[in-house]
Amino acid sequence: MSSELHVDVSSGIAVLTLNRPAQQNAFTPTMAAELGAALRRCDTEDAIRAVIITGTPPAFCAGADLSHRIGDVTGTIDPPPWRVRKPVIAAVNGHAVGIGLELALQCDLRYMARDAVYGLNQVRRAVVADGYAHWTLPRLVGMANAADIMLTGRTFDGDEAKAMGLANTCLSAGEVLPTALAVAHDIVSGSAPLPVALSKRLLWESLGMSAEAVGKLETDLNTYVAQSVDAGEGMAALHDRRQPKWSGSVSTEWPAWGVPIEPGRAGLD
Repeated sequence: MSSELHVDVSSGIAVLTLNRPAQQNAFTPTMAAELGAALRRCDTEDAIRAVIITGTPPAFCAGADLSHRIGDVTGTIDPPPWRVRKPVIAAVNGHAVGIGLELALQCDLRYMARDAVYGLNQVRRAVVADGYAHWTLPRLVGMANAADIMLTGRTFDGDEAKAMGLANTCLSAGEVLPTALAVAHDIVSGSAPLPVALSKRLLWESLGMSAEAVGKLETDLNTYVAQSVDAGEGMAALHDRRQPKWSGSVSTEWPAWGVPIEPGRAGLD
């Protein structure tokens, strides 16, 4: 990996740290490529059970590096965090503006610094926000709040992010990463890998599906999971009053028919 992204894998958790602190971790094409490669690794390696994306203090990511031409730096990462089959947590430990906030929106959980500055300010630079922001933001905060944020380009703090439902919680900047790590450790020790991966995929897809389609997928997936490696371990651990010992594999047990990312497309290609 380049010095623009630090990757640390320990105890089943990959911590991906944007690392351009002198530039407040402003996003570059190199950073985007390195982050995409790291996320693809996280998707395929069974030893990695949860992912955290954060920034080297004092910022999370203050947007695109403006030394590049407009359009050269994009928030559309390949693969985006929402397509990774492991929970991806944004530990937003400082300012997240433009691409920085778009990246956090693509994650499954967001723990955000209370006193940081957040916003999608592209319209104030004669640019249209990308990085799936027009898809992720309304899902999280509703159409009225999304229109307020995106059409005005205004900024807001962590308390407002929490009030809108954008942040799972807001904390002091120093508490953000430890909280994200605690949640990640809880997922690794307590939640079975395959059901977590399937549930994540279904959560991201469910708002674009009918209730009947979601119900059928839930039934089909439960039938599938009942035959998985970890099928009996959860109940056995409960009965024995011990922590479960998961041994399932997302990479090898992922259903061949997939859980649609979008109509007609399954899996992570």
